[in-house]
Amino acid sequence: MMVPPSSFVSQEEFNMFHRIDRELYTLLVINLWRDPVESMQVIALWLWLERVGFRNVVQKTLSLPYVLLNELADEAVTCLNIINNDQLASSSEGNDNALMQSLIERDLSLQFFYENRLIATQGIARIVNEVCMRALRDIMLHAIERNAAQSLADSSQVMSHSLQQPMVNRGLPEIGFGLGDLGLPWTRENEVPPDDRTMFVTFSKGYPVYEWEVMEFFTRAYGDCIESLHMQEVLPNEQSLFARIVFHSASSIEMILNGMGKAKFTINGKHVWARKFVPKRLKLSLPAAPQMDLPVSFGL
Repeated sequence: MMVPPSSFVSQEEFNMFHRIDRELYTLLVINLWRDPVESMQVIALWLWLERVGFRNVVQKTLSLPYVLLNELADEAVTCLNIINNDQLASSSEGNDNALMQSLIERDLSLQFFYENRLIATQGIARIVNEVCMRALRDIMLHAIERNAAQSLADSSQVMSHSLQQPMVNRGLPEIGFGLGDLGLPWTRENEVPPDDRTMFVTFSKGYPVYEWEVMEFFTRAYGDCIESLHMQEVLPNEQSLFARIVFHSASSIEMILNGMGKAKFTINGKHVWARKFVPKRLKLSLPAAPQMDLPVSFGL
């Protein structure tokens, strides 16, 4: 479908044409609280990939659960850094776009972005200026205002909490004192939170990895270290693309990653990528997102 020149298209029509792009951007900046400016670049990157031959990137991305969408956005930022900084990531990070490759079911290495960085820079900049700034601007401003208001509220809450604390409790030395020394009872609140003991692992599409394989691999290599394992919930005939592993101790993650941000393993001949789980800040009560304009979507 041909798009008429933008000067002859009303804002409402333009938004309707880019409905799925607006919906995806809203998920990134409103639901996942990602940076609005960076996320606009992420959307532009995905739209550029569609223009150079990778089909339905936005539509496929829109179908992902939040945790995978967030991971995919992180991979997009890695690609943008390669494009903008003119520097290819180290070989140890060569699979940092594994989820993106699984999603589009085509070979799309980081080397591709490095070799095509000039055309990618020009193409992405053009999409930002001609598409994103017009189609996504209202959502971006809404997210920026929401984030500023939340930041102010958080600062006020911290200040209020600090003022309410008795002076005797301020500045207690922590080094050299255990909980028993301070006369505090040991409760589950004193333990390391599960999120800080969780690792996120992703699998290649088309090479299913099963729960028992993951359990067996890490137990054999690192002993009885797993507290719980949560595979992505899928239909019986579908493949899990990710899992969360909660360890008994946060030190297990440090030992497994061995100082790297991301590690690659081979489980029964199938590639698995692992990184520390970093939960994004999600709100149960969110301001109303900008209204989507059409119940149907149009292609680019």
